[in-house]
Amino acid sequence: MPTETGTDEEEAEPERTLIRQGRDFEQEYRLNAADAGEFLIRLGEQLRDDEELTIVDESGDEAWELPFAFGEPVELEIDYDGVGEPELEIEVEIPGKAGDEAPDVR
Repeated sequence: MPTETGTDEEEAEPERTLIRQGRDFEQEYRLNAADAGEFLIRLGEQLRDDEELTIVDESGDEAWELPFAFGEPVELEIDYDGVGEPELEIEVEIPGKAGDEAPDVR
């Protein structure tokens, strides 16, 4: 006689905290270069192909999801410090998309 496999609890995705507008959120990661590169590739593909970024982390104790509808222009800053121990910093600032519509003029 066949039996059911799995339960609702086993098949359900872990519950994630949704990071919403009006909340400050910051998370820092120390990755190897290959993992950082993969993240940047996926981020770049979303910037190129979509109008919203969705960043998700389910690896830690607290899973979270950050959806972000973005606007233009995206600011890219490259900072190289070659004195002493060389360091390259690349910063991307992505503005949010304005959600309001202008009123009519009649």
